[in-house]
Amino acid sequence: MKRNRAIPRVIIWLAMIYLLIPLLATLLYSIAGNWQTTLLPESWTLHWFGDMFRDVRFMDALGRTLFVCLVSVALSALVMLPTIFVVTIYFPKWERWLNLTALIPYAIPGVVAAVGLIKLYSSGPFAISGTIWILIAAYFVAILPYMYQGIRNSIRTVNASELMEAAELLGASKMAAFRRIIVPNILPGILVSTLLSISVLFGEFVLTNLLIGGHFETIQIYLYRRLSESGHLASAIVIAYFVFILLLSGLLLSLSKRLFGRANPVEWETAKKGA
Repeated sequence: MKRNRAIPRVIIWLAMIYLLIPLLATLLYSIAGNWQTTLLPESWTLHWFGDMFRDVRFMDALGRTLFVCLVSVALSALVMLPTIFVVTIYFPKWERWLNLTALIPYAIPGVVAAVGLIKLYSSGPFAISGTIWILIAAYFVAILPYMYQGIRNSIRTVNASELMEAAELLGASKMAAFRRIIVPNILPGILVSTLLSISVLFGEFVLTNLLIGGHFETIQIYLYRRLSESGHLASAIVIAYFVFILLLSGLLLSLSKRLFGRANPVEWETAKKGA
């Protein structure tokens, strides 16, 4: 038994080492002063991080990226959560069509999608080509598969149909049952989908570069433009980007634990009062 338990642990540790080695090498290169013929850097420096943080463009690009990602993910959650819930509970026959629609972004390459959006929205009543709004709309569509799968799996896991029936038998309205019972129970799944979507959008370059280019410099466009200046500087930007994503994920997870802790255990009387 002990041997069987040790095998998964070894596999997990090997996978972690495999994933962390490139990040560690990037970190070393970002703080290396001179690294050419030796195994480890011959000297160390924080010059590249100082150069990066002194650049106003970096903070502006980071702020723009965060704003666009949060708006896109928030809109996606507000639209997909009630849609998936209604289809899953009340119209299960439509679920396969919703699943097919949500998975379409997987089949469309970023270049093809960007060219189509530019051609469609460059004129007419919705001439938003080259603006932040077309980027938000493109991001909204790009993360549909992640939001759909996470929310749908959470709804199925908590057996939402039985929870709704029990809440309605106790006198709660459909809206109160959804708001006070279903949402708190699927909150972890929503947060996981949100974090995954934010991570994907933070690394998105093709859509951003083709749709708005220099009109709205995000962190990936900033990284691309400064990549030719210095490999050390590019490594520092990547490390800063990774740390920011890590802190943001930790903040969202901590917030979700507090909210989720307050919401559980599920109190049917609360739903009844909200009826």
